[in-house]
Amino acid sequence: MLAEYLSVNIFAFLLVFARLGAAFMVVPGFGEAFIPPRVRLAVALGVSFIVLPFAIDQLPGEPATPIELLLLLVGEMVIGLVMGGILRLLLSSLHIAGTIIAQQSGLAAAQFFDPAQMTQGAITSTFMTLMGLTMIFVTDMHHLFIEGTFATYRLFPAGQVPDFGSISQLITDFVQQSFLLGFQMSAPFLVFGITFYMGIGLINRLMPQVQIFFVAMPLQIVLSFAILAITIGAAMMWFISYYEEALMRFLGE
Repeated sequence: MLAEYLSVNIFAFLLVFARLGAAFMVVPGFGEAFIPPRVRLAVALGVSFIVLPFAIDQLPGEPATPIELLLLLVGEMVIGLVMGGILRLLLSSLHIAGTIIAQQSGLAAAQFFDPAQMTQGAITSTFMTLMGLTMIFVTDMHHLFIEGTFATYRLFPAGQVPDFGSISQLITDFVQQSFLLGFQMSAPFLVFGITFYMGIGLINRLMPQVQIFFVAMPLQIVLSFAILAITIGAAMMWFISYYEEALMRFLGE
């Protein structure tokens, strides 16, 4: 009897861990490359232990064949990757916004390693991405994500074939939303860049002997930093509201 109890609960735990472990691999904050793998593994195991008593009634029985077990585990991992990947897409909106800001402020040549994207990027995109990660933890959005891990069993029941059409539509919507959010956060700089370049273009036509771009570059950078100081708070709050909205969709609220 004890052996049967242990085998059932170990199977249920591994099934929960397959979904949550895949989500914690890519979710912002926990799935960053600079987080040690042992830390990520410990967090995923701990959350799986917490979620298991609440989700065990919604888990299917143990499959009869290894093929069925493999398909079940793959389906759970796909759902976990979708959940974490969607939130990662929203974080990419900060990278998009920072790249546009760098292009409009003359800082595109100032490249810096972005630890969240694991690639070289403009210094403003790195700054905004790291600030977004900080805001996620400061506003306790990571607690909401942990709560959402259990809620996914209502949206994507375990043991059922995922609706790949709905998943594809969900990912498409969040990709579109991520690009839209990045452009919206950088909209003041797009207006500033168009206005500024039109102004220096007119000055260059009126005074062709002056090296207007050499003179205008320091002014462009100073004004860009001033606009960034004014708009960064609203941009971060905008991002957090979209991030919370995405988590609420997983919670079914």
